[in-house]
Amino acid sequence: MVKYTTQDIQKRVDDYISQFKEGYFSPLSLQARLTEEVGEMAREVNHRYGEKPKKKTEKDKALEEELGDVLFVLTCFANSLDIDLSDAFEQSMSKIETRDKDRWTKKEEK
Repeated sequence: MVKYTTQDIQKRVDDYISQFKEGYFSPLSLQARLTEEVGEMAREVNHRYGEKPKKKTEKDKALEEELGDVLFVLTCFANSLDIDLSDAFEQSMSKIETRDKDRWTKKEEK
């Protein structure tokens, strides 16, 4: 299986989108698409782990596929706004690691 860095992901998505005259959708459209994809992922999680079984007529969708769809649209969003996902992730993790460092019960070290 191929492993990608965030830079690889952003470049591959950009290479794909760049071949079309329409280019990236507007931020508002991308937000709507992201919301739609997250909803589809939530539906799949609910079917697998929640109380709502699938209808017999519904096809089985892999959770991995739904996560991939979310990642694709999120990457489109970042690319369209010239945001580096590695930088965004680093900012988020630094904030979380500082803010929440004592929030949860840590595992005992062996």
